Amino acid sequence: MANRVTVVKDTTSKVFQDIADLLRKKVLIGIPESKAERTEESEINNARIGYIMEFGSPKMNIPARAFLVPGVEAARPKALDYLKLAVKASLEGNQQKVDLNLNSAGIIGANEARAKINSNIPPPLSPATIRNRMRQRGAKTMRQSEKQYFQLLKSGLTPEQAQGNAGIVSLINTGQLRNSITYVIRSIK
Repeated sequence: MANRVTVVKDTTSKVFQDIADLLRKKVLIGIPESKAERTEESEINNARIGYIMEFGSPKMNIPARAFLVPGVEAARPKALDYLKLAVKASLEGNQQKVDLNLNSAGIIGANEARAKINSNIPPPLSPATIRNRMRQRGAKTMRQSEKQYFQLLKSGLTPEQAQGNAGIVSLINTGQLRNSITYVIRSIK
């Protein structure tokens, strides 16, 4: 007697459609232009500041302090695990798990980019930049760490040593750039 296969419900087309939908989705990590505004009055938003910091601006004498691309690269192994789980969930027809795993990959990427900013990317800031940070924040006085920085310079430390000892982080003045890093999931048509 031959084995018989009975098809109760054919979901093949739905599975193919779910896979096609997943293949059109992209997890994008960065600073969306639509959410890049700063709290203080500024002619430049966080997306543009992020671009300048990532690639530098010779015209403005700003060296590159890449945080986004290296941060996303550092996130790749962990994020890839979640992307694989999203594929598996898609094959199972579980859209909720697909979305959960895509969001997890995005969170990991954004967090790694923020962590890169926190790592105090070289080169060190110039004394003039540290002196101007107060004005950029709209503050009337320097932070204690900034005062300490100048004392350390007077004692003979290099700008890099003084910055490290004072606890000044190159890409963090107000925290707005770091806090603007996020992710979005987009369907590409």
